[in-house]
Amino acid sequence: MRRGWEPIGAGRCSKGVKAREGGRIADEAAVIARVRAGEPEAYADLVRAHTGIALRAARALGAGADAEDVVQQAFFKAYCSLGRFRDGESFRPWLLSIVANETRNTVRAAGRRLTLAGREAAMAGAEPLIPESVDPAVAAVAGERRLALLSALERLSEEHRLVVTYRYLLEMDEPETAQALGWPRGTVKSRLNRALRKLGRLLPEGGVRGGGDDDG
Repeated sequence: MRRGWEPIGAGRCSKGVKAREGGRIADEAAVIARVRAGEPEAYADLVRAHTGIALRAARALGAGADAEDVVQQAFFKAYCSLGRFRDGESFRPWLLSIVANETRNTVRAAGRRLTLAGREAAMAGAEPLIPESVDPAVAAVAGERRLALLSALERLSEEHRLVVTYRYLLEMDEPETAQALGWPRGTVKSRLNRALRKLGRLLPEGGVRGGGDDDG
């Protein structure tokens, strides 16, 4: 019987984890099992596969220029906490819950709140949403709509802003969002519906469409 996961020696559970994007994992559970079995080098596969979404999350949630540091710290904490990772769950939402906590701590420690301009710049820098080949007039309209959406998000409560960010800006499905936020799926659905209704009132022409039945 294998012992519970322990980091491979205090010296090897270090902040030397480097976040570099790229690569996909065909069998994530097998990679995690390799790390737990004493092969910490396998963790690099998880880092490569999830760095992009982790950076997008950190930037969207307010890390700003500290996003890379936040993500590196999140990967470090995830590595040292694999004993609490539940077999059968997805690694991505579990990691993003750590990213969200690290971002919150970083923003609070700095005594700041990301401005609208900062959030817009962060999202544009994370992953361009408008292809360069698009007609400039169309791109301008799309840019205005995105700016309006981000402006409206600033006026939502933290819970509503989080659920919209995870479901739409990070394109996570409902089960992943529930795992990342630590909420029941029914709570995700109801809070998302309320958030979308509020956004619909804040945006011109009701610019956000909800998904799923409204359960109050």
